[in-house]
Amino acid sequence: MHEREAAAHGWLCRYELLDLDRIPAGAAALPSLIDRAERDGFAGLNITHPCKEAVLQFVTQLSDDARKLGAVNTIVFREGARVGCNTDWWGFRESFSRGLGGVSLSRVVQCGAGGAGAATAYAALRLGAARLDIVDVIHARAEALAERMNAVFPGRAFACVDPAAMLPTADGVIHATPTGMAPHPGLPVDGDLIDRRLWVAEVVYFPLETELLRVARQRGCRTLDGSGMALWQAVEAFRLFTGAAPDPDRMRAFFDEAANA
Repeated sequence: MHEREAAAHGWLCRYELLDLDRIPAGAAALPSLIDRAERDGFAGLNITHPCKEAVLQFVTQLSDDARKLGAVNTIVFREGARVGCNTDWWGFRESFSRGLGGVSLSRVVQCGAGGAGAATAYAALRLGAARLDIVDVIHARAEALAERMNAVFPGRAFACVDPAAMLPTADGVIHATPTGMAPHPGLPVDGDLIDRRLWVAEVVYFPLETELLRVARQRGCRTLDGSGMALWQAVEAFRLFTGAAPDPDRMRAFFDEAANA
């Protein structure tokens, strides 16, 4: 998306994949990768799972949103500074508003409290969620995220242990874990808990139809796949990297082309 959008503006852009699965040191290579990118003159970096929280210690400044979330998905190299930003929350908010506009947000259950979960939680609360119940396999992480969210949205975020106890009275589910990606197949919750009255929002975008979305659609739920979040976070990241306004429709076409290749 970034290379093709830059070309539409008449620029030559190189967007390089730094895949931790193909680097022997894995996530431990993060500081050296950032050093290299800055030294080589990159405009910035997009940061994805599992580094959105770990990267905080390697930036010199944080945007207000990134500070509140405690997660960074975009680094901008600017005048000797490494500015940590978060475009994920904005991407999820834009996608949700367009794809699930009008749904009830009285009580929302979220699975996942990592970097993506911080963004979706912040977005859901910004959208007006009255209560957000956060579940994570590491309960302390859910507690920490609830505490961060309550510092901004007092009394609206709660760390919970068992989604089975929360879902019967929920309006919808946000899924913000890697479950459903090719390396992590399966469901984040028991499929029997997905009732047709729930809406279901997914952050995973490869594949576009995760097992969770397949089950939810079979049950008749309103659903949102992860493509919109992927698009809109990239739209905002492109603006931060270049200072130029991208064309979201054009970038969506580029995304669809890549997804269907």
